[in-house]
Amino acid sequence: MPKTAPHTTTQPLPLKIGVLIGSTRPGRFADKVAPWFLSEVRRRDDMDVQVIDLSEPALVDELKLSFERADGGGGGDDVPGLAQRIGGLDGFVVITPEYNHGYPASLKLAIDYVYSEWRAKPVGFVSYGGMAGGQRAVEQLRQVFAELHAVTLRDTVSFHMAWERFDELGRPYDEEGTTKAAAVLLDQLAWWGVTLREGRAARPYDD
Repeated sequence: MPKTAPHTTTQPLPLKIGVLIGSTRPGRFADKVAPWFLSEVRRRDDMDVQVIDLSEPALVDELKLSFERADGGGGGDDVPGLAQRIGGLDGFVVITPEYNHGYPASLKLAIDYVYSEWRAKPVGFVSYGGMAGGQRAVEQLRQVFAELHAVTLRDTVSFHMAWERFDELGRPYDEEGTTKAAAVLLDQLAWWGVTLREGRAARPYDD
């Protein structure tokens, strides 16, 4: 009888995930939320993370110039532009506060500055704020990303009354619960990230 070849499976390459920090305010609470969430992402071997902090001087300068030019250009000879950075990624997590029932103007500017690079990629959310935990900002962002042909994840990580949720070392008081919530978000991101990456490779997305 002919021998059956052994069944082998290959693990997909790690996803290139961008964690986009949307607040640029001095003294922002994102400086507690983002390091915690990044530590959760870096535990995984199926994701390589890149931080896109909108308070970075190069990005601040680039977005300011976006009011004066329409070429979607880069951030200088030695600094990759925002569109180039977004284009090289497989998926995203947006960390956003809620300001007056909405998300920051800096985040809207950055999202609108990029276009086709968002398409057919998954976007998750980590939000924080008062009693609503930033969820009203997230619901608005879902509409924006839908228009850009991105896929937003169902489950989020949110911190209501966020300033009461972290200790002096920047760790959540409910470490078990927040770790589980982050794992659910990242598992969804992994599924959609691989699925959409393979889909784009098989048939480039064109609206």
